[in-house]
Amino acid sequence: MAQPYPDSLRCALLLAFEAGEGSLEELAEDFRVSYGYAKKIRQQQLRSDRMERQARVYPPRSPLNEERQKKLLQWVGEQPDLTLLELQERLQRECNLHLSLSAIWRALKRLGLRFKKTLSPGTAARADSEGTGSLPARDKSDRPKTTGFSG
Repeated sequence: MAQPYPDSLRCALLLAFEAGEGSLEELAEDFRVSYGYAKKIRQQQLRSDRMERQARVYPPRSPLNEERQKKLLQWVGEQPDLTLLELQERLQRECNLHLSLSAIWRALKRLGLRFKKTLSPGTAARADSEGTGSLPARDKSDRPKTTGFSG
């Protein structure tokens, strides 16, 4: 993973700009960074009045507290075929909480729930008729055809 430029480089570039030693574009070339990076750190400096990199701030904890996690488990226990979208709508309606579908998926995964794989009717029938208990390899010709998004 890429590492951020050190604060010493940021500060040197910004100090040179404030001293009038050149434009951001010229200084970016001198310091061997991109012009976009130079613009970005200058904008950050103007917003925060600091030359150093700002520490990233993450939420202290998940909005899915223990009570809401119990509700999720209860809903899934009562109706195991609930979709992520249906869970999202229930959280919004009953808990006044809006979470992304991926956040709900991660929460269910942390709670130890897993998703069942669904089979198309033709594949399930073939697997049952062969009596192997496993699915045969599928070629692309028997994949379900889709025409786009459904509403």
